[in-house]
Amino acid sequence: MSFVAALLPVFLYILAVYGLDKFSLLSVRRLLLMVLWGIGTALVCFGLFQLTDLFISEKASDFVYPVLEELVKAIPLLILAVRRKIVFFIDSVICGAAVGGGFSILENLFYLLMADGLGFGTALFRGLEVALIHMGCSALVAAGLMFAVRLVERYRAQLEINGKDVWMAIFLLVAAPALHVAHNTFHFNPFLQFVFVFGTMGGLLVWTYQYDGDMIHRWLEKGLDKQVTLLHEIREGRLGETRTGEFLLSVKESFSPDVFFDVICYVVLNIELTVAAKSRFMLHEAGMAMLLDEEQKRAYLSQYEEYCQLEKRLGQSARMTIAPVVKYYPADRKALEDLLAECRGRRQ
Repeated sequence: MSFVAALLPVFLYILAVYGLDKFSLLSVRRLLLMVLWGIGTALVCFGLFQLTDLFISEKASDFVYPVLEELVKAIPLLILAVRRKIVFFIDSVICGAAVGGGFSILENLFYLLMADGLGFGTALFRGLEVALIHMGCSALVAAGLMFAVRLVERYRAQLEINGKDVWMAIFLLVAAPALHVAHNTFHFNPFLQFVFVFGTMGGLLVWTYQYDGDMIHRWLEKGLDKQVTLLHEIREGRLGETRTGEFLLSVKESFSPDVFFDVICYVVLNIELTVAAKSRFMLHEAGMAMLLDEEQKRAYLSQYEEYCQLEKRLGQSARMTIAPVVKYYPADRKALEDLLAECRGRRQ
């Protein structure tokens, strides 16, 4: 019964966080994979602790081990962030919580096996608290990595970077291990400690969600307006009336007429797919998205196939020339991947 009491909270937390995925973009398979990764990081940490126990005192371990745990748990999350699989708040929370949940499953099992005569109530509250601290800290780390990836992409694209976004990413990456250290260092009434951890984690995640919402709205409003305007001007034959159009005309002499025609088609398809993906995201966010019919799905998939063919035909040199116009940020890529996954009838 103690095992049930210790492990049940982990599964309840994971299911609760997974329930936040109103876009239904994360498959059960990927969720379970995140949990397994979390279990794997726990095994790695257990091995590292056996080595470090030889030269780290018990008092110092309260400071060193939480930081080490967060660093190891961050590895699979960093891989996801670099591969642009977590670029929205909900992605980061679900994946981070799943990794942290997997870690806490193994930690609770170790604790139960090593502790004798652990009561049902103690096992339950410890399971609640341990799951919450690991899942919450991993979610914060994942959110910090999400912000960091966005900032790196903006830097590479030579776009303006908001200083607040930089500090937000740093704060989240520092706050997670700091909270974990505080949790391991200061021990008081288990129930009060659980309430403190729950309130702190909940407050930080809500604040991060609101901040991320502001970033998403900036991405949608600024980028979408420019893309729609450019698409309208191209269709109306007034390419030179926008700054982006002026740039395209300035590099026209670098291409033969046939290649420049392909360039314009490539730019148009890029804008159409990005606008469609962003519009779909906005509908999902507002809870107004209707199911796509088969004709719409075929149309989007056909556009994407044509886009990929043009990309290959243009080659690396031509794509580098028009890179200032055709660029996918992590949020753009994720929105397009989600749209294509929806059209193909499978969840990522």
